[in-house]
Amino acid sequence: MKEPFDIEIENVVYSVFPEEEDTYVIFKEGVEYVQIIKDTENVWLKTNPETGLPMFGMDEEINAIGKKIIEELG
Repeated sequence: MKEPFDIEIENVVYSVFPEEEDTYVIFKEGVEYVQIIKDTENVWLKTNPETGLPMFGMDEEINAIGKKIIEELG
């Protein structure tokens, strides 16, 4: 399992906790914020907190977090 790491986007610190393949729990400024999953190389989806199912729809913040995760992991 991969170790958690921090990323920063526009002066906001997000803590990234890898879970399953291409699934991450994101903490925003120390508070659990969202779980995201990679859909395609450039599209990330947040999951419904109650069901864990992907919520389809464009979310620029989620895509920015995903892009930073890809950069961090190389």
